[in-house]
Amino acid sequence: MTPLKKGTQSGSRNRRRRNPSADARWPLVAIVGRPNVGKSTLFNRLTRSRRSIVGDEPGITRDRIYGVVEWAGRHARLVDTGGVLPSDQEFIPAEIFRQAKVAFDEAAAVVMVVDGRTELAAPDMELARLLLRLGKPLILAVNKMDVESLLAQAENYRQLGFKEMAPVSAEHGTGIGDLLDAMFAVLPVDDFAAEDDDEEPVAAGNGEPEEILPEGEEETPSVPAKAPDEVNVAIIGRPNVGKSTLLNALTGTARAIVSPIAGTTRDAVDELVERDGQKFRFIDTAGIRRKGKTHEMAEKLSVLMARKHLEAADVSLLVVDATAGVLAADATIGGYAHESGRSMVIVVNKWDLVTTKRTDGKPPADRKAFEEQLRYALKFLAYVPVIFVSAAEGENIEQVFATVVRVAAERQKRVGTGQMNRFLERVDFERAPVPMSRRMRILYMTQAGVAPPTFVLFTDRDVKLHFSYERFLENQIREAFGFEGSPIRFKIRARKPRSQR
Repeated sequence: MTPLKKGTQSGSRNRRRRNPSADARWPLVAIVGRPNVGKSTLFNRLTRSRRSIVGDEPGITRDRIYGVVEWAGRHARLVDTGGVLPSDQEFIPAEIFRQAKVAFDEAAAVVMVVDGRTELAAPDMELARLLLRLGKPLILAVNKMDVESLLAQAENYRQLGFKEMAPVSAEHGTGIGDLLDAMFAVLPVDDFAAEDDDEEPVAAGNGEPEEILPEGEEETPSVPAKAPDEVNVAIIGRPNVGKSTLLNALTGTARAIVSPIAGTTRDAVDELVERDGQKFRFIDTAGIRRKGKTHEMAEKLSVLMARKHLEAADVSLLVVDATAGVLAADATIGGYAHESGRSMVIVVNKWDLVTTKRTDGKPPADRKAFEEQLRYALKFLAYVPVIFVSAAEGENIEQVFATVVRVAAERQKRVGTGQMNRFLERVDFERAPVPMSRRMRILYMTQAGVAPPTFVLFTDRDVKLHFSYERFLENQIREAFGFEGSPIRFKIRARKPRSQR
């Protein structure tokens, strides 16, 4: 057998950002295998990402995780699946197997991963028999071949009946080139490369504040509120509040595993949905809890990944459990979204259980009273709209789509400098509850950025903006211009003394 070779994947990361909608046209390859054979490590290696959580504990991956691999100018989509044990009838393993079978049906080819350092196991043989009946191109990746002395051991896996076999080390990257060659050899030719090359280069803005024009220059024009072509929506909240059920209701599929066991979701599960020409990429994240409450390594990593995916989203859906009420943990998670500059919608889930289906003898909950309690507990999120839904029953789901579009558009709104300064002349700052020592005069202001809306205040004093002054100004801006669901940022630029001009 030839020595293992490291594969170097050609990249286009620095050239341009490819159109995400083109991903669906590329062939799909499913990565499958029993637990703890290195599927997620291989997935991360091929996609050059840390999309899947990796650890020594078996069964970390549960839902289907998607990514894109590029090799020699061609592309394919990859789906990482949970560890498959076809005969296990326990709830979580059975649900993992159901999710994996969906991946089998979607895939144009399947890569089965085995642990080359162990003996051939019964689950491997059972899974191989199942895959051979699919009639699809199959490739066997014998993983953990870290040194060449182990190559002879890989030959033992020939008895599984696969024509194509590639010894690899997903952790160290050896043999990856051979695996990719074998994988793309059985996939249909990608006919979309020419279309992708015509895409426009990515703009450099990324929502960061732009350079401020000097006085006398042409003012910044107003830009009407419009949602981006694809809105990234992170579903966040405490464990077991119904985030995965909400994802399934929004996508109209059984995309995520749902169970009464807290912490079922570990990896972030995403799905692209199109409604009335608007695309939504919903990301179901793991339940976030305090560090002291997380014990397993996989759970700690899943919380970190949830925070990471939140920071990459445009809009976050903060899911609150109506049966538990508003807890301190809800405020903490809402604070994460607020501080990261994400726009937000509060979704009160399981509302049907506290209205028409109460079994505890208490009177049905009143929506107005519940919202008042929620607003009191989450005072700092007064700008965020609230929706009452039942994800399990599919009630009020359409309102979620409409509200996300509206909030995503408000996040991109830009107010012209002239319009902003005319607004400034109308504001009575004497009403702001600010100590005299912290007062300042705002000479003029301009909106420097969007996503989130960021305003620069040009002042007569180099004094930090007092929180009461900031809150007063923010309320006045929202009353005049909206910005529903989006946090607002302020930056101060003090006028230089005359002697320094």
